[in-house]
Parts: sequence; structure tokens; C-alpha cells
Amino acid sequence: MTEKKFKISSDQIKQLIGNMGGCYASDKILIDGEPVGYRYREEPDDKWYSGWSFFSGSEDQAYADDPRNFAIYEVNTVANYDQAIIPYLNSEFDWAYQRIASTSQFREVPFDQEKEQPNRVPRGLNPRSEITE
Repeated sequence: MTEKKFKISSDQIKQLIGNMGGCYASDKILIDGEPVGYRYREEPDDKWYSGWSFFSGSEDQAYADDPRNFAIYEVNTVANYDQAIIPYLNSEFDWAYQRIASTSQFREVPFDQEKEQPNRVPRGLNPRSEITE
């Protein structure tokens, strides 16, 4: 088993937000250092889970189909990689957001809870595109 080499070492992680629980996040963010490009929040089915899943937006379906490319992290850890997510973390459940190109802002996009899964590229999202103003 290959050990992951994170872009930010554990001793550099700061407490930026209160404890929200865990989330799913792509290695494109935590290993490759790409910013969060797409995220959604679903109703948690367990106490440990915040409901958040984070993608960079550059994942294709083959990448997303490999569970080794995703892991569970504290939401605070992902916030250390991309602080632009922080103002949105208390969003309601069943909402999805895509980054507006070249900004730290996100825009709501359609969310289909039946189709969104942590190991699946979000339906209707061109993973290599960003929304532009």
C-alpha cells in the first residue's frame, strides 16, 4: 500500500473552524494541492459526517471510480487547503456549489442527491470547467 504524501503536513494544519465532523475529499485537493472547484452537502446519515464532499473539479469518472483517490478528513483539514470554502460551510443540506472562475466565490448549481456520491463525478458537471461571470 502506498502512503499518501499530503501537500500540507499535519503540523501545519491550523484550527480555522469549529469541529464540524468528517467529510469526503479528493486527493486532487489534499495530495495535488488543487483548490476546491465543486462541493456539495447532503443530509448526514451518521454523527461523524458533516454531509460535505469536496472535489477539485479536475477529476474524471475513471479517477472518481477509484476509492483510493478519496478519503475521509475533518472539514477543518480541507479548509486549510482552501479557505474559500469557510464562508459556505454552514450552508443548508442538499445544496451544491461550483467555483466561479478566477475567484474565491462559489455559485449554487443543481444538486441531485440520488446521483451524487463521494466516488462519483457530480452529474452534469464538466469536471474541467468553471463557471464564469
